Amino acid sequence: MTAARQTWQVTLRYLRVLMRQPAFIMITLIQPIIWLLLFGALFKAVTRIPGFAGDSYVNYLMPGVVVMLAVSSAGWTGMGFIEDINGGVMDRMLVSPAWRGAFNLGSVAQAVISVSIQTVLVVLLAWALGADYTHGIGGIAILVLVAGLLAAAFASLSNGIGVLARQRETLIGAVSMLLLPLTFLSSALMQPSLVPGWIRMIATFNPVNWAAEASRSAAIGSLDWGLVAGRVGLLVALVVISAWFATKAFNVYQRSL
Repeated sequence: MTAARQTWQVTLRYLRVLMRQPAFIMITLIQPIIWLLLFGALFKAVTRIPGFAGDSYVNYLMPGVVVMLAVSSAGWTGMGFIEDINGGVMDRMLVSPAWRGAFNLGSVAQAVISVSIQTVLVVLLAWALGADYTHGIGGIAILVLVAGLLAAAFASLSNGIGVLARQRETLIGAVSMLLLPLTFLSSALMQPSLVPGWIRMIATFNPVNWAAEASRSAAIGSLDWGLVAGRVGLLVALVVISAWFATKAFNVYQRSL
């Protein structure tokens, strides 16, 4: 069986597991909608601040909500591996001749599919609330691509942490510790020109900010192909590094048995 076929089979397994949890599916679909409505209402008045470009905060916020949900949703991917470890499934998987990377990539693919569906829902709701997608379907497609790359990176990171830690509490703590700092140290919720200089400096190294800038430029802003390509390149590099980390985590796990 080829690596692609192995990855697809693992993806189907995790999709089946997800489909058996309708309550979780509903929560993951509703969560970004709540974020968009709540943050949009809470920070609506920032458009009156001198220096804020544009007159619609929903327009500005939509890409920020997309990157937030990519991190939060993909961050729980490692829970599946922890369940497999506790149930003895992981041990049986690792004694098979399958490519170790397929276990991670199959799980990541499921996370990317979920995040892509959530992103489309956010795009549609924001459009209903008045968001203006200046670059049409092409810009939205880039937005979905960026969200998928960010989700893939954090899903692999989550898988690696899950395999190494083997405890739900550790993964929950790690995701909670990363989500808010990465969000607030980026341009997800506020224009860079209106935040302190030290936050702008940190944001240059923040993958959430890379995704927010690329998404905003592609979907609603003045399209800057250089910026989009540069940020997408950084996200692709992060996906590769995270996938390598998750795959190596299997070797560490096996040696500990």
